[in-house]
Amino acid sequence: MLLVLAGPTASGKTELALELAERYGAEIVSADSRQIYRGMPIGTAAPSAEQRARVPHHLVEFLDPHERYSAARFTGDALRAIAQIHARGRRTIVVGGSGFYIRAVCGDVALSPAYDPDLRARLAHEARLHPSEVLHTWLAVRDPVRARAVAPSDPYRVLRALEIALSGELATSSAECARPSLRSLGIPFVKLALDVDDAVLDARIAARVDAMLAAGLVEEAQGVGAFAVAADAVGYPQVLAYLAGHLTAKELRLLLVRATRRYAKRQRTWFRGEPGMQFASRDGVVRKARELWGTA
Repeated sequence: MLLVLAGPTASGKTELALELAERYGAEIVSADSRQIYRGMPIGTAAPSAEQRARVPHHLVEFLDPHERYSAARFTGDALRAIAQIHARGRRTIVVGGSGFYIRAVCGDVALSPAYDPDLRARLAHEARLHPSEVLHTWLAVRDPVRARAVAPSDPYRVLRALEIALSGELATSSAECARPSLRSLGIPFVKLALDVDDAVLDARIAARVDAMLAAGLVEEAQGVGAFAVAADAVGYPQVLAYLAGHLTAKELRLLLVRATRRYAKRQRTWFRGEPGMQFASRDGVVRKARELWGTA
């Protein structure tokens, strides 16, 4: 039985997953769409070298920040990692806050292989002219189902969804439905979302922002640059605006906290609509792991 542990940013997923993995002989497969990138450990809160020494992690910091990635590619990479882990006789915990990645690897959404370089170039041009919310309205007209699954403020996923919708390869095609997933491969799993009190989560987010700034987030964002695919991750646009002289240090901190809280709210909303997702406190997750895997 595989455990999927989701939850909003700063909810404590990483440390809880580490404790469970050590207790039950498991390895961790990350389901985070920004921790995949190299050179961004501060802003993405990627597991530290010390944490990765405690428990093997997969799909963390392996991609250049300028390279595009997709839920379909993630699903294939995650399933290969899971197969290798199970072949070693170990358990798997899939951990992350990227709801679409989790839905895709579980098999609860259809994925498209659509790729049209001319269409992608056209959409990239449109993205330079119009804000993401305008493109999301266009998406809602062409494919309302996909539009409901993508945040209007997420330009990368809005563009990818538009590319799929405009290419005519919608999620009902048989090729998409045949894509492997945990469900189609018959791998049993349980999905749990870590539930944390609002006041506690807000305090954790504020503390995390302060820690990131102290650890060198500004320098990290400067190194990533404004033109990297990964530069739209929460926090980096605000830091880049600060570096351009549009914000004071006090304003930067305030906007970082606000953006992270909004992101956490979107994550919670997503997980409430996630098929089969159960919300649980930290103790509830521990109890569920004991039910799945016994007493370690």
